[in-house]
Amino acid sequence: MSAHLPHAPRRPSLRPAQHIASEQQAIKVARELAREFAAGAAERDRQRVLPFAEIERFSQSGLWAISVPREHGGIGASWVTVAEVFRIISAADPSIGQIPQNHFGNLNVIAHAASEEQKRFFFGEALDGARFGNAGPERNGKNVLDVRTRASLDVAAGDGSYRLNGTRFYSTGALYAHWIPSRAVDDEGVPLFVYNRHDAEGLRVIDDWSSFGQRTTASGTVVFDNVPVPAAQVLVVKDLFQRPNNIGPVSQLIQAAIDVGIAEAAVRDTIAFVTTRSRPYIDSGLERAADDPYILRDIGHLTVRLHAAEALLERAAQVLDALPAQPDFAQMAQASVAVAEAKVLSTELSLLASEKLFELSGSAATLAAHNLDRHWRNARVHTLHDPVRWKYYAVGNHALNGTPPPRHSWS
Repeated sequence: MSAHLPHAPRRPSLRPAQHIASEQQAIKVARELAREFAAGAAERDRQRVLPFAEIERFSQSGLWAISVPREHGGIGASWVTVAEVFRIISAADPSIGQIPQNHFGNLNVIAHAASEEQKRFFFGEALDGARFGNAGPERNGKNVLDVRTRASLDVAAGDGSYRLNGTRFYSTGALYAHWIPSRAVDDEGVPLFVYNRHDAEGLRVIDDWSSFGQRTTASGTVVFDNVPVPAAQVLVVKDLFQRPNNIGPVSQLIQAAIDVGIAEAAVRDTIAFVTTRSRPYIDSGLERAADDPYILRDIGHLTVRLHAAEALLERAAQVLDALPAQPDFAQMAQASVAVAEAKVLSTELSLLASEKLFELSGSAATLAAHNLDRHWRNARVHTLHDPVRWKYYAVGNHALNGTPPPRHSWS
């Protein structure tokens, strides 16, 4: 881990990022970007236009570096603010909102597991505007924790470097990234986080993401074919998995924030359609669909649940913010449960609101010109990240038996 850290890779499009000076500025910038991203969201989804320009704007805004600790030049933003940024952007375009999820997850791993030299280097990269993607779970693994990608010590090189081999999928953010991290194991089975340059020899990012939702996340395949990796770009994370930390709850908080954003967009578009385009039902005797008492009741129900989802998201983030620097397992469990509660409501609401949109708006809302089905498609795909039925189980088991949730990034 004492190897010299290399200079940063530079794509032609990478320019110095703005420095965000406060959490208030972060929220302001997120709202400005959201207005810009919302304008083209439906058409990007329709044509599957990958948002390279938008992602460049997003990362150059400085928002991708707000979680960098103060001691390393960032503002060390609260998880409340991080979740709010994800919610705001995802309400405009949830594919753009999802793309940096692994960037923030990796910055959190670096904060917990990297050497001081590695922290200085990688946090500096983030502050300069570099984007961290990921190489997701194994393409053919039995589950998401089945790690088969192998980082073998390069004995011939004799400098402590590695050679990385494996094939990964669900690699959200990799196509847009300057760094593509991956889980791996060494020859003895020790877990590692390996940070690969986007242009490393033998590394390929394949745009084979064909899902009907979250279409422009480009969450496809990454192939490592004997990729050379300097020792300074490798984190040994064996001890990280044995001690309490916030890595799992933070990952899940971001997922919940994306789903709340999807729900907000669906409720917003339902209200807009009902008030401007929908016709009243013939038996109502009304002039406007917006005066239909049954529609009013359902809009009220969705609005209450949206506010509840927002409140649970904020509460979960506050629980994470209240964790001490060295939490114990009981505190970690409480944070995981709080986030699970937010995840339950955000999942169910994003699906409900995006389906109710059509029931309340009427047949005209199904016309392809409006592309309103993207809300349901996005909700259905994104909420499959981890099944909500296991969130209910985790909350109930903790409440009844004091049993902590499992400790991994999907719990």
